[in-house]
Amino acid sequence: MISRLLLSFRYALYIPVLGSLVAALAAMVFGLYEVGLTIVAMAQNMFLAEKTIKLLLINLIEGVDVFLLGTAFYLIALGLYELFIDPKLATPDWLHIETLDDLKDKLLSVVVVVLAVQFLAQVLSWDGTRDLLAYGAATAAVILALALFLGRKVKPTER
Repeated sequence: MISRLLLSFRYALYIPVLGSLVAALAAMVFGLYEVGLTIVAMAQNMFLAEKTIKLLLINLIEGVDVFLLGTAFYLIALGLYELFIDPKLATPDWLHIETLDDLKDKLLSVVVVVLAVQFLAQVLSWDGTRDLLAYGAATAAVILALALFLGRKVKPTER
């Protein structure tokens, strides 16, 4: 009785799968909106000051960052679905998720890229007054910790 209930409860994971898909779609649409607004602003003002061009480039980078977050939400949806509902989901080999660790690895990889993009946006918008070194060191420390975490795992073929 309990085992049947536990097995059936896995379908409750449709809730976070659907929520993650909605979050992914919302992020993608918002990112497209931001990139579109930036491109329109650039097209309307072909001869811009260097500072304005920098600001528009920062907007483009931040739009790409939102796309990356949308990708992370999609990975969460896909991973939870594949892990708990349908392990035979047709995905490319590089996207196949067999364990919760596989899902965490893919998500952490996206997090590293998001952190790097955020730091790049800070560098481009730096006005010389903020302490960018401390921000960069903190970002680098987090990326290093995540890289070490991802690199420390022994693959099943290496055992």
